[in-house]
Amino acid sequence: MDDTGWSHTAVAEYFTGKTLPPTDRFDVLVDLLGAGPAERGALATARDRVHEQRRDESRPPEPPATSGGALVPRQLPPAVHQFSGRCPELAELTDLVARTSATGPVTVTITGTAGIGKTALALHWAHRMAGRYPDGQLYLDLRGFDPSAAAMPAGEALSQLIDAIGVPPQRIPPDLAARAALPRTALAGRRMLIVLDNARDSAQTRPLLPGTPGCLVVVTSRNQLPGLVAATGAHPVTLDLLRPNEATELLLRRVGAHRAQVEPAAVDDIVARCVGLPLALALVAARAATRPRATLASLATELRDARTPLDALDIDEPDGAVRSVFWWSYRALRPAAARLFRLLGLHPGGSVSVWTAAGLAGLPVAGTQPLLAELVRANLLTEHTGGRYRLHDLLRAYATERAAAEEPDGQRAAAVHRMLEHYLHTAHHADVLLGAQREELVLDRREPEVEPVANRRAALEWFTTEQPVLLHAVPLAVAAGLDATATRLAWTLTTFLDWRGHWTALVEVQQAALAAAERIGDLAFQAHARRGLARAYTRTGRYAAAHRHLAAALELTRRCGDPVGQGQVHLSIALVLEREGRHTEALDHARHGFEAFGTVDNGRWKARALNVVGWYHALLGDHARALTSCRAALDLLQDFETLADHVYTWDSIGFALCHLNQFDEAIAAYREALRRGRDLGDRHVEAMILDHLGDAHRAAGAVDEARAVWQRAAGLLDELHLPDDLQQVHARLASIGPPPVAATRLTLDNLTGPRQSDCPRSTAR
Repeated sequence: MDDTGWSHTAVAEYFTGKTLPPTDRFDVLVDLLGAGPAERGALATARDRVHEQRRDESRPPEPPATSGGALVPRQLPPAVHQFSGRCPELAELTDLVARTSATGPVTVTITGTAGIGKTALALHWAHRMAGRYPDGQLYLDLRGFDPSAAAMPAGEALSQLIDAIGVPPQRIPPDLAARAALPRTALAGRRMLIVLDNARDSAQTRPLLPGTPGCLVVVTSRNQLPGLVAATGAHPVTLDLLRPNEATELLLRRVGAHRAQVEPAAVDDIVARCVGLPLALALVAARAATRPRATLASLATELRDARTPLDALDIDEPDGAVRSVFWWSYRALRPAAARLFRLLGLHPGGSVSVWTAAGLAGLPVAGTQPLLAELVRANLLTEHTGGRYRLHDLLRAYATERAAAEEPDGQRAAAVHRMLEHYLHTAHHADVLLGAQREELVLDRREPEVEPVANRRAALEWFTTEQPVLLHAVPLAVAAGLDATATRLAWTLTTFLDWRGHWTALVEVQQAALAAAERIGDLAFQAHARRGLARAYTRTGRYAAAHRHLAAALELTRRCGDPVGQGQVHLSIALVLEREGRHTEALDHARHGFEAFGTVDNGRWKARALNVVGWYHALLGDHARALTSCRAALDLLQDFETLADHVYTWDSIGFALCHLNQFDEAIAAYREALRRGRDLGDRHVEAMILDHLGDAHRAAGAVDEARAVWQRAAGLLDELHLPDDLQQVHARLASIGPPPVAATRLTLDNLTGPRQSDCPRSTAR
């Protein structure tokens, strides 16, 4: 429809004097207008809309404007211009009506956060379904979250509904309860579509529902309306943020494909910064429409450079700015839930567990769960898998603003401190469960409510889930002036990041921890941070940097009088020397480590050093001496449940046995190392053991078995991005050639038994 009220159809038929099929109408227009590429694109969009309308032409025809002398209500507001997306939701809604309309009145709730497009979807779908309801369509704005008025009382809503149905005033009883029964009586036997928009809660809508088949009721709300679903069997449809392709389509339809085609990068940037929120996309599109000479890149820059994304999405209309729309939902919360929402804005991002939320709020978990549930019902928070909660970026920005405006500085700082303490204690608990070969961390604060991480696998899952937040937690602690907390958080992350192969992240975390430890003069944690840096540099082949940090760490442990720390540093130096091929020097440092551990009454550390000493004897060719040292280490380890030590020691024993030509015993030792290693979950160590097992199989003449385990080792090393180690395994595979065509395919499970997946990555002997 153009500004004069003429449709594309009318224009085409006027100039041709014929009634045309829909596709021909647009072809005529193209020819008449001499349309160029941009105009043809616009006409093609219009043609697609006609095709969509034709798909619904199988519905019953629209009734006349009056029926039996009574006016048939047609109250639906206009559908949103250029509606896009929501195809799965539209299909779900239409299928629901087809399946259930004959069995009773159908009620649908469309819920979601502010600005998510609930009313747009409801009206778009209602217009498509209107032909199925010949007795009319009713629309009622219940003002549940109206910025300028209170929610519509039930009595007023009933009166408006009764009036729209056409009940004579003299038949309307004054009593509210009697009046509530009147719509059900009046709607019995009629086919009407009723849209109840912007409902506050279930109690506001329940009296307005019909009681017999034939009617369709669509309720929209920012709250989830669980009471309505439970009491009436309403079908809930909860809207999430638009998918990236849907968000792009919405923006293109609003700003015009011809503008977007020349600035695809700007379109992607705008879509990303609007996080799939339809209201945000519509506001950017409106700004583009009112500034036709502005480039989309300039609009993207405004979004990027604004103090917060909410500033860039602010407009003069009181009911259009994203900030204002969020306010309507926020002000309806109870005070405790509103406070929790504000404090969630202090979280660095990602998902939040109930324990983290409790730490922020300074509340018990049991007292936090109802507040989270209220935020979810209000669609200010999304609950997803595993009972975790998430704020999208625009809501987080709004929560952060509310916290800055309403929470005193001291209370905000205290909340951040509580959250970081929660992460520190839970990470420490999970790190202990991993069973790393490290001394224990002593925390001097009273332990907060720690998440229930029950075992090693749960610890790995927790670290994996929380990794993005934990990486932000260290600089957040530094920014908050909590240097001691930052150093300890970095300590708890060392093993996981190393085993996962996240060595770049490990460097960043340990650099921040080292600076924090130096500021507070903590020599022990300076040494910890330098050892962590050396570990990452060793993994990535930066041996000079690793030596530099380990030399400094050794001096720090001596100044601290820390014999265990000294022993650990010596073993770390030995590892760097091993990677450089300097095995004699590595053996010397391993012996220094054993001597340092000999000053403490702990057989675990002595066992570890004995194994490393034996390993370097083996690398130097003294396999009998290596076997003696490693078996002595294994004897000491019988009193300890340190899984990593057992894995490394069995691998060392297998290596020595293989070079003593005791192949069956070597293969058995490697398989024991792999069996335990599956529980350890260190993928680099697993690849190393598989490499050694392949050597044993080849030495025993079992070439196919060797090929199978080397192929598995190559896959792991490729995933870990360790090209030097991978090249060595590929050389081994090349040395035995490809398998015979008719050879039986062997798998790792055939050789070592079933393995568990989702394990972390690498550490050293």
